[in-house]
Amino acid sequence: MSGRDLNLRGGWALVRRTWFSWMQHRGFFFLLAFSWMMPMLIYLFVWSQAAGGGAGGGAGGTIGGLTRSDLVTYYLVLILVNQLAFCTNNWTVGDGIRYGRMNFLLLRPMSPVYDALASEVAGKVVFMTFALPVTGVLALILRPELNVAWRDVGLFVPALALAWMLRFVWGYWLALLAFWATRADALLSLQESLIFLLAGQVAPPTLLPAPMQALATVLPFRYMLGFPVEVLLGQLDGAQLRAGFAFQTGWLAVAAALFVALWWAGTRRYTAVGG
Repeated sequence: MSGRDLNLRGGWALVRRTWFSWMQHRGFFFLLAFSWMMPMLIYLFVWSQAAGGGAGGGAGGTIGGLTRSDLVTYYLVLILVNQLAFCTNNWTVGDGIRYGRMNFLLLRPMSPVYDALASEVAGKVVFMTFALPVTGVLALILRPELNVAWRDVGLFVPALALAWMLRFVWGYWLALLAFWATRADALLSLQESLIFLLAGQVAPPTLLPAPMQALATVLPFRYMLGFPVEVLLGQLDGAQLRAGFAFQTGWLAVAAALFVALWWAGTRRYTAVGG
């Protein structure tokens, strides 16, 4: 890797500048963070009502072996994990290619990937200043029971890091298809739909129909979001944990290989076309 790609000082300066810029427009980004919460908030109340008990009621009944408290805890954790794992680069990178901003990024003395990483770091800070208080208030209102073992916390950290890396790199290689297709963002919309269906947003994985559970197990989307939540809440046994981490790392390797191949081919085509 070249010195241009390893310009860490410049990368950190870019992160700081991006963060200050985002904080100036934090009202917009708070609304964006809330829009990401909405689907999970809806299904939180749908599934908790299905399990029995109101917003301030008791445990109620169960559904699929999960109590109301289990479901509330699951969705509150999912909300926070989604804020940390969600990546905007899958949209911004493609737009940068289509509208010519990539020209400017390629002239910088650092890899254009730093631009996406700067937005990621800055965004996480801004989004969490909104998501943490909102989730805390919901937890006080809904009063879920959270019993987490230290072992699960220790496994949760790498699971969350891998989930973010997988979603970032996977979204990036999909966005690079904009080098060849002006409507590559349709694939990004499909990805978000599959994350919604298979990654634990529409329902915890144990409540999905058997065919969808099978798909969720082998496709990468569950490992971008729902898997870290299952790890933290102790819902997986040893074999399932090993398989989950294997799928995470395997799909990350696939995404990285696709990213490298498309970046190499795409930037050469882009330079040839744009001079």
